[in-house]
Amino acid sequence: MRNVIIADDHPVVFRGLKEILLENFGGVAVDGAGTGRELIERIKAKDYDLVLLDICLPDANGLDVLSDLKKRRPKLPVLVISMYPEELYAVRAIRTGAQGYLTKQSAPEELVTAVRKILAGKRYVNPTFAVRMVVDFESDIVKPAHERLSNREFQVMRMFGSGKSIKDIADELNLSINSIRTYRARIMDKIGVKGTQGLIHYALTHGLIEYRGQ
Repeated sequence: MRNVIIADDHPVVFRGLKEILLENFGGVAVDGAGTGRELIERIKAKDYDLVLLDICLPDANGLDVLSDLKKRRPKLPVLVISMYPEELYAVRAIRTGAQGYLTKQSAPEELVTAVRKILAGKRYVNPTFAVRMVVDFESDIVKPAHERLSNREFQVMRMFGSGKSIKDIADELNLSINSIRTYRARIMDKIGVKGTQGLIHYALTHGLIEYRGQ
């Protein structure tokens, strides 16, 4: 019996993922978690063979949850499933410890392929994106400045880009206003812009706006 847990706060998405797993994998038990905190509590109480993790949970950023999860269960495989395209989060997710990345727009057959590969001890990213990664790595193309940002800085930049205020971001991330100001200064320095308007313009130009509505 393999135990799988799906961390996603949307009931329809959870049901769809669960049905695909039950239809294609014999002897699998599927649990659910609607928040990052609930996921961490569940993996502390029970052994799982695989985690399907949404990048955007109501109480935490999925990359933060992934980092915490990997500290507690380093060998537990994680497949990140997100509404966001691979270009935005796939590399970050894998660097943070995920074994694979899949968008919610993917066909059910691709999910089955990804799960099979990961359960077999391999990694999975969309083949087309994998080819682009190799081409980019081998080319002389200058990488976008935002790729130098840490996961937290990237998250904060996208929140500024969506028009949120310093106070909004501080409240949402449970951080102090001074901490957000410090993050803003670091981000602007790394991506080479001045002022919040410059940061917002950069996020808009590069399609990095954060939004809910998965």
